[in-house]
Amino acid sequence: MSRERSRTTVRRLPEKQVTDVGVLHGILDAALVAHVAVPAPGRLAVVPVGIARDGDRLLIHGSAASQAFRFLATGVETCTTVTLLDAVVVARSQFESSMDYRCAMIFGGYTALEGEEKEGALAVLSQALMPGMTQARPPSDKEVRAVSVLALPLTEWSLKVSDHDAPEDAPEDLDREVWGGVVPLHHVWGEPVTAPGLPGSPAVPQALSTWPEGRS
Repeated sequence: MSRERSRTTVRRLPEKQVTDVGVLHGILDAALVAHVAVPAPGRLAVVPVGIARDGDRLLIHGSAASQAFRFLATGVETCTTVTLLDAVVVARSQFESSMDYRCAMIFGGYTALEGEEKEGALAVLSQALMPGMTQARPPSDKEVRAVSVLALPLTEWSLKVSDHDAPEDAPEDLDREVWGGVVPLHHVWGEPVTAPGLPGSPAVPQALSTWPEGRS
């Protein structure tokens, strides 16, 4: 892993920095969305994108007509952020209250994928974002051309994890009769809702009905 102090070293609460690439992979595998900075001249923006990890690279996709994706495809340096919020930490003072989270920042430039590599990446994205839909029609040549697929190598990244067992109350607040603690947050996945008019009443794919498993 390449580490450049100016971009990957955590300065605020450095004890929360994690350098285990396995933790990074776990965060990316659990997430569905990342936010990517698009530093286009005069049009600075941060865009949300669906993601999938493919080994040691991150895949994103969007419309081939998107100005943001066309700009990112030039390989411009950018930052991609993925955050999983795990809990709200309620201290006995407003100042010491905080959150538990896992946050990854990945630096570098994206590369546009084409041909068989693009089609393979689309299959990876489909499996990550729509697991079990192996019987769904694959994209046509026209649909493949309408989609931009970009890849970012996981070579330069910064990872910060906050995980409290209890609030870190200031000494002067320890005797206050005020509730403090940790409120866990969890993704709640609803029951799949079948679209009307499906011929033959096909069953919900098992992978979709158990989708939350492994995404935490």
